[in-house]
Amino acid sequence: MRKIKNSLSIISILIIMFVFSFAFVVSAKSAQNQEVNQEQNTSTVDQQNQEQNEEQGKEQQGQINAEEHQSAVSNFVQGLLNVADKEQGGIGEQVRTIAQQQNQSASTTIKAMEKIQIRNKVKTFLIGTDYKNIGQLRSEIVKTENQINQLNGLVDKTTSEENKTILQAQIQVLEQEQQKINDFLKVNESKFSLFGWFVKLFNK
Repeated sequence: MRKIKNSLSIISILIIMFVFSFAFVVSAKSAQNQEVNQEQNTSTVDQQNQEQNEEQGKEQQGQINAEEHQSAVSNFVQGLLNVADKEQGGIGEQVRTIAQQQNQSASTTIKAMEKIQIRNKVKTFLIGTDYKNIGQLRSEIVKTENQINQLNGLVDKTTSEENKTILQAQIQVLEQEQQKINDFLKVNESKFSLFGWFVKLFNK
């Protein structure tokens, strides 16, 4: 009888140990799964935040402030006019002409950008961006590139080192503004629309 009792006690102890061991393994497995799920969720959230930040970065890159652009061009024009006043002969007049042309171009560029920015979002979603003013901006970009080429040619003809330095600095400013406008175009042209491809055919 004692042997039976002892055997039952041993069996009971083994069963209890098995139950506790099984519960421990299940608990550890559950904790491990929770940790993995938490890491996956964190990774997903981080990825979503990164994508959102990248998208916001593109939007910010594509936004050019009209007042800042006008200020940059105004300083550019004034710098050219100062050079024109100091230079004698044809070079000075050529610089003055480019300054006046860029002043007019800036006014046209700013108006086109403002119309694109205030365009109704629903309208943009359905038929695309403002392709008419997009085309206007591209036209002004080409004009400005020609003016930059002309200025580079005038730099070589300038005898004054001071004027040469001023012209080179103003050319750099104009090139930076050109890059901002190009970024603006890329962002607005890439906006999704349902029928933009069809409307674009009639705006080429």
